[in-house]
Amino acid sequence: MSGEAIVSGEATEPPTFHCGFAALVGRPNVGKSTLLNALVGEKLSIVTPRPQTTRHRIVGVRTDAEAQIAFVDTPGLHSGARRALNRAMNRTAAAALAEADLCVLVLEALRWTAEDAQVLERIERSGRPAVAAINKTDRVRPRALLLPYLAEVGRRFAFREIVPVSALKGHNLEPLVRAIGQNLPLAPPLFPEAQRSERGPSFRIAETIREKLTLELNQELPYGIAVEIERLVEEDGQLNVSAAIWVEREGQKPIVIGAGGERLKRVGRSARLELNRLLGQRLHLELWVKVRKGWADNARALKQLGLE
Repeated sequence: MSGEAIVSGEATEPPTFHCGFAALVGRPNVGKSTLLNALVGEKLSIVTPRPQTTRHRIVGVRTDAEAQIAFVDTPGLHSGARRALNRAMNRTAAAALAEADLCVLVLEALRWTAEDAQVLERIERSGRPAVAAINKTDRVRPRALLLPYLAEVGRRFAFREIVPVSALKGHNLEPLVRAIGQNLPLAPPLFPEAQRSERGPSFRIAETIREKLTLELNQELPYGIAVEIERLVEEDGQLNVSAAIWVEREGQKPIVIGAGGERLKRVGRSARLELNRLLGQRLHLELWVKVRKGWADNARALKQLGLE
């Protein structure tokens, strides 16, 4: 009798499906949240022109015939984090990077900063494989400037692939999806095929309100606000929501409310219209502005808001 093993039953094909977590990492304001939304095909992360808009770990899932990719949007890694909130955001981003199967370093085309270098150092220390997504290529003029920049990025690290994209315009996203999927482990899906996010309605409502507040307040106090959903019930097919907007000082309340309450009304109307579309149902929204002194440096407050 030979020493060869005999296996009964039908032969099985080797697995070819890829699945895993791909962390979108980079310095603030390189377009990670816009990229996540474009890759998933649905608005999961809020987007504003202000750096450090993203505060939480947000997972967006994309499934096709070859792969299931769980994209992880992270707060921008930044230096000089003086407040507890900023330090918590850095920890959130670092933890997502450490737990990922693949890192996607998001860079702004033709720019390389000290913070970009610091993020790349974190990737190197993590030992994770990485793909580079060169974003905002629609702004590059003339286009010939892009090739030497791509070559420069390639000299900085052994990226599995370097893919130029425009998240805002939706340019060249499919090659990036393929590059990410092919570099994930061979594994069965982790999520149902139709699932797009692991975050529920309460989170999405709070974040949408915070987005509208940040856009409305502009330079006035975007980092001094937080939103907490205090009540969320469904009645007769309508979501009834009561949300608290936290500010740090009594003098900030009238800034958020506006003359005659008009600013708060605009924020509520804008958030409600977008949430009606995102959630696919009618929503009644009540907003209250409350003072919680120094919440951004309060560990208990950060934990209550899911930031720790």
